[in-house]
Amino acid sequence: MASTIPSYPPLEDRPIKNTIVLFDVDGTLSLARKKATPEMLATLAALRQKVAIGYVGGSDLSKQEEQLGSAGCSVKTLFDFSFSENGLKAWKLGQELKSTTFEDWINSEDVGEHKYQELVDFILTYIAGLRIPVKRGTFIEFRNGMINVSPIGRNASSDQRNDFEKYDHEHGIRSTFIQKLKERFPELKLTYSVGGQISFDVFPTGWDKTFCLRHLEDEAKKPGGINYTTVHFFGDKTAPGGNDYEIYTDSRVTGHSVTNPDDTLRILKELFDV
Repeated sequence: MASTIPSYPPLEDRPIKNTIVLFDVDGTLSLARKKATPEMLATLAALRQKVAIGYVGGSDLSKQEEQLGSAGCSVKTLFDFSFSENGLKAWKLGQELKSTTFEDWINSEDVGEHKYQELVDFILTYIAGLRIPVKRGTFIEFRNGMINVSPIGRNASSDQRNDFEKYDHEHGIRSTFIQKLKERFPELKLTYSVGGQISFDVFPTGWDKTFCLRHLEDEAKKPGGINYTTVHFFGDKTAPGGNDYEIYTDSRVTGHSVTNPDDTLRILKELFDV
């Protein structure tokens, strides 16, 4: 039986004016790669009655559907703004906005297929030389707006992911890998951003989570658009090198660093009484 989707005031009629609350997904709205709890979804629904809400995730839409959506309710109906892959794919009230792709970057004059393949070859060769407790499959995942690199492989089980996260904290596997890439490919002007338990994102500088703010600014310029003068962001990877760091520290944003979804719920209750 399909879920009944609550009705919400039009964006311009939300009680807390000119305000939007944005969320990271993994570690913020749900545990890593797990579904959001009913309590979290109910809190978001209550918050949406008061302000505009949106998520901004590094993964593609399918992964956010797994964690936040359900068979009868797409994630795009649960949020006013849906920003997948840092906002390179975006939706407002379920309607798709202009997209940008990693293919565009590869095919640009400054890069080209040859340089991109040099990058891929270096990554795979480096991983082949790593000696870590476990390796599985899908070491590079090509996404719409980035590549995601995982030394252990994205096919790792939940237990293997948990074990690798602890191992990485002790041995700095990802941070060392990133430093090697920065030294080898400075001319590509790439940003390397650690996210989740087992991987890091690689994307053109400027294509971090602050990219989603371009959509908010563009929408404000349209007839009837809203200028969101207050932008809250909740994320767990807010330290330098984390994939929430850039938007968390952006001057246009009020950042909230959380340790887990329960922490998110606590702060939302304090700020918005939901």
